[in-house]
Formats: sequence, structure tokens, C-alpha cells
Amino acid sequence: MAHSRQLAVVTGASSGIGYELAVLCAKDGFDLVIAADDPGITSAAEALRAIGVQVEVVQADLSTTQSVDRLYEAVRSTGRPVSALLANAGHGLGKGFLDQDFSKARHVLDTNVTGTIYLIHKIGNDMRARSEGRILITGSIAGFMPGAFQAVYNGTKAFIDSFSWALRNELKDTGVSVTCLMPGPTETEFFERADLMDTKVGQQEKDDPAMVAKAGFDAMMKGEGDVVAGWKNKFQAAMANVTPASTLAEMHRKMAEPGSGTN
Repeated sequence: MAHSRQLAVVTGASSGIGYELAVLCAKDGFDLVIAADDPGITSAAEALRAIGVQVEVVQADLSTTQSVDRLYEAVRSTGRPVSALLANAGHGLGKGFLDQDFSKARHVLDTNVTGTIYLIHKIGNDMRARSEGRILITGSIAGFMPGAFQAVYNGTKAFIDSFSWALRNELKDTGVSVTCLMPGPTETEFFERADLMDTKVGQQEKDDPAMVAKAGFDAMMKGEGDVVAGWKNKFQAAMANVTPASTLAEMHRKMAEPGSGTN
């Protein structure tokens, strides 16, 4: 059966930036395969279908290769090529590294890095074989700063930011574009899930996820290499390039150390 609409895959699409990215895809005419690890993905799908597009849902923990395989098989079962992959799934974890439950720290690493690049490897190969496709990867300006009291999360985002640019270069003559969206603190469930609500960064005013998603979606559609959402974040990213790592780590400590908030 021929389809006039293109197909987009969006991970971490149950809420926040991921959901807003899925909304933008739907409004731009993409049918969707969406995935997340929480039950909210079902209600997200219902809202997206109301826009008038087809939506397939996979509820899965994308920290495991088995779950990524399950998502990939769901994509393959549509019989349609993926025109856009928006690899947005990820989460954080607060407190000092040695005070964290290592299984939770490992889950952050496996979700943000292993699951993300495994999915990109599978769908990216299909795109390269067709000489067509767009990949948007959600990195973070956190990747520019040694993340005292978020050491594992910031480390994963440093990897993702770097990986995005490397992959973009490798694919520059293939018809497949790679874009890295680098938000700053955004009003999502991230901070509550990461146990950061007693910190300065958890309590500060944050960016609107719809604004962040729009910046990323537009950059992906234009084939741009990266986008930092929000002027404050652009300034912070620029400053990080000329500030010693030890200073950046101390600055991050003041934002993310447990009890650093005012409440």
C-alpha cells in the first residue's frame, strides 16, 4: 500500500520535548512511531491521532538492546521507510556519583548512550542505503560542563554532542543529515525524575519544551548541524568554551548540589 505521508520515529515521546517534537512532526504531515518507557505514551498517542495522523506506539525501556530491537521491528512492520528519526529518549540522576545507586547510574548511561546509538545504527543504516533521511539527536548544553552532582548525565551528553558531529561528518555525502538539539534546563518531568527538586537548577525558571522542540525540529528540517535553544543557553555554551573545566565543575556544583535550592 502506498503512503503519501512520510514516517517519523520519536523516542521519549510521552511528554516534554519528545512529545512536542512528535506534535511538530504530526503537524508537518508525518505519520509516527512513538516510544517511551512510561504509560503516558498511550495518552500521548491519542492526542497525536487527533491531529489526523497514524500513530504506532511502543512502550519500552530503551536502555536495553532487546527493547530497541522491539521498537525497530515495530518500525519495520509498517513496511515504510523512516524519513526522520528523532532520538530524544533520555533521563538524568542527581546527587554525588558515589552516593548514587549504581544500577540507576548504569540505566542513565544505557538509555542516553547505548540505546540511543544502537537505534541510530539500525535506522541510520536503512537511511544511508536509500540516500535519504534526517536524524535529530537530543544532546544538551550540559555536555559542555563537568556535571558535579550530575556527573553521569553530563558525561552522557558530552558523548552525545560529540557523537552527533562525528556522525554528521561521516554522512555528509550520503543524503542523510544529522542535527544535534542542545537544550538547557527545560520545564519537563526530567528534574523530578532525576531527584533534583531540592537543587537550584531544579527550582529555577526553565525553558518551554514547545519552544525547544521547535528550534530542534526547524534545524533538522533545514539540515543544520546543531542548535542551542534559548539565548541564555547560547551564552552559557559560548562561555563554557573559554572557561576552565575546574571552574565549570564548581559552577555546576552550585546549581546541582543537593540542598542548593531555596525551598
